[in-house]
Amino acid sequence: MVIDPRVGCSSISFRARPLPDALNVITSLGFAEIDLGALPGVCDHVPYELTDTAVTQVSADIAASGLAVRSVNGDIGDLNDNLDTQARRDRDTHLSRLLDLTARVGAKALVLPCGAIDHQPRQATVADDLDVVAAALNAAADRAATFGLELWTESLHYFRLCCDTVRADVLHQRLSPAVGVVMDFSHVTASGGNTVAFANANANRIRHVHIRDARPGDIHVSVGRGDADFPGGLIALAAHGYTGHVALELETRDIDDAERPAVALAANTYISALAG
Repeated sequence: MVIDPRVGCSSISFRARPLPDALNVITSLGFAEIDLGALPGVCDHVPYELTDTAVTQVSADIAASGLAVRSVNGDIGDLNDNLDTQARRDRDTHLSRLLDLTARVGAKALVLPCGAIDHQPRQATVADDLDVVAAALNAAADRAATFGLELWTESLHYFRLCCDTVRADVLHQRLSPAVGVVMDFSHVTASGGNTVAFANANANRIRHVHIRDARPGDIHVSVGRGDADFPGGLIALAAHGYTGHVALELETRDIDDAERPAVALAANTYISALAG
């Protein structure tokens, strides 16, 4: 089986391992490209306290692995929060360091979330929250451009503010064209959405794809064990001319860590066949 070079692996798939070990496993499975997980509480491959020393160390680990990096999947705090002056300065500093890291590892884009891990608004209404989130993402895209980078967002995330296709659609209406969208099959499926419909509606914005299976209400399912329509979604994207990359983000809880390499290899084979 020929593995499609556009199929990468998120380091989140091996988040229980230190970054160098995770990179070694990913390389051994035949991947040439990763998404780098930088999500506090989810994947600590990039320290949340991102000092210059930490940026240098992570960059060195990536360089030693020989792997290319497609994107850095990061977080700068809840984008629908109300911030005082100091908190805004701290967020801006963290954003700049993440962008510095993204540039140093040769990635194409930094990915930021679509609000807090909470479906309830922190402003007066959901619409007000979406205004705040969009403004933060648009400003981050402008900042990313000064680094020669793109800014993407996972605009539908089952656990976050934009938890379904309705909220994601409203957010999209507020985003600058400079902000790309990451389509995650698991979050669309878990929220009750349709992956083909999501792909068709947002093809002009989608810049990257995350591969993870799901059932309604559950995103922690290995590829092939859930309800995500991978063939339909990938065919729909291809029909709209999508030639971008996809990344396996196997944050599954139906297997133990010893099984992860084999499950990742099987998912790679399956998705490569669909993407080819």
